[in-house]
Amino acid sequence: MATNDVWINGDWLPAATAALPVSDLSIQRGYGIFDFFKLIAGKPLFLDDHLDRFYRSAAAIHLAPGIDRPALKTVVDEMIGRNELGDAGIKLTLTGGASPDGYSLARPTLIIHSMPLQLERTMSSGMTLITDRHQRQMPAVKTIDYLRAIWLQPTIKNAGADDVLYFQDEQVTECPRANFFIVTTNGEVQTPKSNILAGVTRKKLLEGVVTGYTPIEKDFPLSSVFDAAEAFITSTTKMIRPVVAIDGKPIGNGQPGPVTTAMATQLYELVYGH
Repeated sequence: MATNDVWINGDWLPAATAALPVSDLSIQRGYGIFDFFKLIAGKPLFLDDHLDRFYRSAAAIHLAPGIDRPALKTVVDEMIGRNELGDAGIKLTLTGGASPDGYSLARPTLIIHSMPLQLERTMSSGMTLITDRHQRQMPAVKTIDYLRAIWLQPTIKNAGADDVLYFQDEQVTECPRANFFIVTTNGEVQTPKSNILAGVTRKKLLEGVVTGYTPIEKDFPLSSVFDAAEAFITSTTKMIRPVVAIDGKPIGNGQPGPVTTAMATQLYELVYGH
């Protein structure tokens, strides 16, 4: 029978009993970073891209993971075997550690754990968003701080929406857990360039893995979103998902558009082979 073991600073522990000290800065101050990647039939997808971002985020907030990339990959491989993982997600969380005064950095705590993941193997139906004027701190870093996004959950639910789209100084940035794209009326695919977290799926699209529709990085105002022909988000779990309405206003004709559909079809073929 498969176990559900967690790795914390070199020790394997049952997930049900694994714990952090209350003095850990993730608890005391919300200080830490993470990354998340998915497994398809036990094989990590785009692992090196995720590890690039993980080590980059760690360095940006002055945390040393205490393990190099080859050793970390070995731990990931062992977790896949120990927990008998197939379609699943693995999360790397690095915290400021058990601080002596609840404020000073200490020896970082690295937590690696897995979870079941229901993979979306085809493009799902369109989603709706609301907008919110907000700019995350240190946006290029994948921090554990989701205060605003979680605080907005009742507002999102009351609006009958699926998620929120941030903007600041009238410039669109991102969703809390996804990058945002528009397709202009002349067929150009654009994604915000500044003050965002650079997602791995976004990176792959910018690298041209989908032929014929390579996006460009370009900051644009909220008004451009409502003038767009199509919109969609990208993320590790959602891949490409159409956005059909924002703040109750339809994007384009209010249906998943042909460019979004074509890009999603190619991406799913690349990842899942169908």
